[in-house]
Amino acid sequence: MLDLRCYLVTGPGDAVGVAAAAARGGAGVVQVRSKPISPRDLLSLATEVARAVARANPATRVLIDDRVDIAAALMHRGEHVHGVHLGQDDLPVRDARAILGPRAIIGLTTGTLPLVEAANEVAEAIDYIGAGPYRPTPTKDSGRPPLGVAGYIPLVQASRVPVVAIGDVTAQDAPALADTGVAGVALSRGLMRAEDPEAVTRSVLGAFA
Repeated sequence: MLDLRCYLVTGPGDAVGVAAAAARGGAGVVQVRSKPISPRDLLSLATEVARAVARANPATRVLIDDRVDIAAALMHRGEHVHGVHLGQDDLPVRDARAILGPRAIIGLTTGTLPLVEAANEVAEAIDYIGAGPYRPTPTKDSGRPPLGVAGYIPLVQASRVPVVAIGDVTAQDAPALADTGVAGVALSRGLMRAEDPEAVTRSVLGAFA
């Protein structure tokens, strides 16, 4: 079963080291995201992250942001990579599923009720949705209004697949968000800038106990 409770999205900084620390702490998912970056450099970074995560905690799943081709290449090589997280402008999820196969993990970004309802139309092809932003984030401008805690309740109720809260989420936000019914929270700066990412990961998991 996919554990979405604590989900790291890599960003500027020591992506390999933080990913390994989060995995040791029990993070269920690490998404390799680094923008802007060339496909070749992303392939190299994702390989390093995947190997570090595999050593730290083989149960942690590694996803690639946006790039189905890179996820497919790394999965074909036998690296510790399990799928992809897609944005609204990326390859359609059914096409991604056809390329990556039935066992791959595929997530899709949403954040409004219409987007959740659209995701329900392809629910058989995705494993979860990310919904955000929780609050305005400097790392990614989605153009969607911040949801806040209350904004997740109708999305969770409407979604046919698990929902992950994303968008400048911190460990301190996890208890309130857990109460909305989300399956987990995705942290980027909250882990990438943490003095002890392993401890932060454990605290997030505790909010979903």
